[in-house]
Amino acid sequence: MEKRIIIIIVVIVIICAGIGLYKVTASIDQNLSNLTQMKIDDIDLLKISDGIYEGNFELFPVSVVVAVTIKGHQISKIDLIKHDNGKGAAAETILGEVVKAGSLDVDAISGATFSSRVILKAIENALKCK
Repeated sequence: MEKRIIIIIVVIVIICAGIGLYKVTASIDQNLSNLTQMKIDDIDLLKISDGIYEGNFELFPVSVVVAVTIKGHQISKIDLIKHDNGKGAAAETILGEVVKAGSLDVDAISGATFSSRVILKAIENALKCK
């Protein structure tokens, strides 16, 4: 009888863990799908005064905080203050691409698309309506 109760408890725990894992996976998949469809607007730098602007964006499992330096209506520097990225550390090279292009209209880093898009959105948020 005792062995039967233990088996039932183990089966219930396994089922609950499976349901929990499914829900987490489904949530991550939905977030990543939203991220690939999310629009990233380019910014009119002529409307932005010199200064340092901080922006952030988070969409689980990626979280980013940036500081964007504007000089002479150009992006002169982007500091990555925070990047919780899972496996997307390669996306950090997109900062140099944005500075070089002077625009958010750059390609995502191959193999780190989701982190790239979150970084771009954080930069957009830093400069939006400034």
